[in-house]
Amino acid sequence: MNDKTLQKVCAELETALAGRKFGKIFSLSRFQIAIDFRLHDSRYLFISIEPTNPRIYLIKRRLRDLEKQTKTSSAFLLLLRKHLSNAVLLNVEKLEDERIVRFELAAQNEIGETENYALIAQLTGRSANLFLLDKSGFIVDSARENSGEGQEVGHSFAPPKRFNAKAQRREDAEDFSQKDFETLSEALDSYYSEKEAEKLFQAKAQAARSKLRQEIVKREKLVKKLEQDLANHGDAAKWKRFGDLLLANISTAKRDGDKVSLTDFFDENTPTVEIEVAENLSLTEAAEKFFRRYTKARNALEAISKRLALLKTEITGFKFQMEKLEAAIAENNEEFLADILGEKAEKAPTKKGKKAETFTGARKYTSSDNFEILVGKGSKDNDFLTFRVAKSYDLWLHAADYPGSHVVVKNPTRKEIPPRTLLEAAQIAAFFSKAKKQAKVAVHYTQKKFVNKPKGAALGLVSLASFKTILVEPKIESASETRTK
Repeated sequence: MNDKTLQKVCAELETALAGRKFGKIFSLSRFQIAIDFRLHDSRYLFISIEPTNPRIYLIKRRLRDLEKQTKTSSAFLLLLRKHLSNAVLLNVEKLEDERIVRFELAAQNEIGETENYALIAQLTGRSANLFLLDKSGFIVDSARENSGEGQEVGHSFAPPKRFNAKAQRREDAEDFSQKDFETLSEALDSYYSEKEAEKLFQAKAQAARSKLRQEIVKREKLVKKLEQDLANHGDAAKWKRFGDLLLANISTAKRDGDKVSLTDFFDENTPTVEIEVAENLSLTEAAEKFFRRYTKARNALEAISKRLALLKTEITGFKFQMEKLEAAIAENNEEFLADILGEKAEKAPTKKGKKAETFTGARKYTSSDNFEILVGKGSKDNDFLTFRVAKSYDLWLHAADYPGSHVVVKNPTRKEIPPRTLLEAAQIAAFFSKAKKQAKVAVHYTQKKFVNKPKGAALGLVSLASFKTILVEPKIESASETRTK
């Protein structure tokens, strides 16, 4: 992204994000993230620090698509969650004459004090990076390990040194066209999405070419090997003829060392021929040896010929596939590439709703406001309830700092959960925890979309990108249990 484009994008980000709270981070790839600032139109802040295409803008995505694409979070992203969860974005600023965007945020620490941080998106090619700065401007951590003054952890942040300012000015002279899109972010997202799709398509095309080429080469090598094996077995008719001649000349043959002179009765001119026979073998033994070689050569000819015919047919088929592949690439036929690569689309699970309804690993209650409350019975059930049954906008609760059941309040209409239902669900979460005998218990609650499963975590263990806490008395008297036969 050039300087002018970045300046316009920053203006959009300032308008859309200022005053918003920092929410969940989606790790889309090693160098790409999306941050939820809780915009109501499914827009997320997208940052890429890929050296070849560093960029930043707003993207519009479905939550489930982001969740499906999300990879394991790096240590840096976990640190961002720790320090910036629920932080308020104060302002967005582009550093003058630099492709660097600075996000000023105010967060509350564990004791309720306000701490200021800055998230730096450095979009500078090979030195592209993300930095978290403390209130004094010192680097707390970075997404990538950079070297140089002002680029290392513990140093006061400073932009990287430019090595080719002339090329930088040429690039900044160009401007990105918004065309017919409502916002520049939409235009950029469309442009880079198409670019990424084309890059992915070409990568798949190359992979498909390589796969077919490997199949052809593998079979061509096998053909050569089989043909060599066939040659090593020799001419079956020749070995049979030698054996027959030895037996026919058993009494008239003349031996001279390892040479045996025979009359060829199978030729109308009956010429004399010489055959090599080991001196330690009798003519009968030599004839038997030739007959064994004849049998092997004959059987090999039959078996290898069949294999050669099959291999040559397969090679012809793969070459035809290669021609079809090139045509498919020219037509951007992704389905054909997927067939070649064996990337069959997964079928959507059938009766998904029914699976949730027949889930027996949860207790069921109904709140005073007629909201369904589900309570996991064990660690495995907790995982299933949270990540298979609960939807993004369902309310999720768990006793703070104590083992206990996951509690989910179903919210199919996506309306705000009434305070009375929240209280009853929190009381249930406290009751089904190790803290049930205490007078008051702190219970964390949040929407399910802010609940994550760390890689390798034990059953029932989760992390929360955002949550609130309520203090309640452990009990289940207010909500009525749903009885099933």
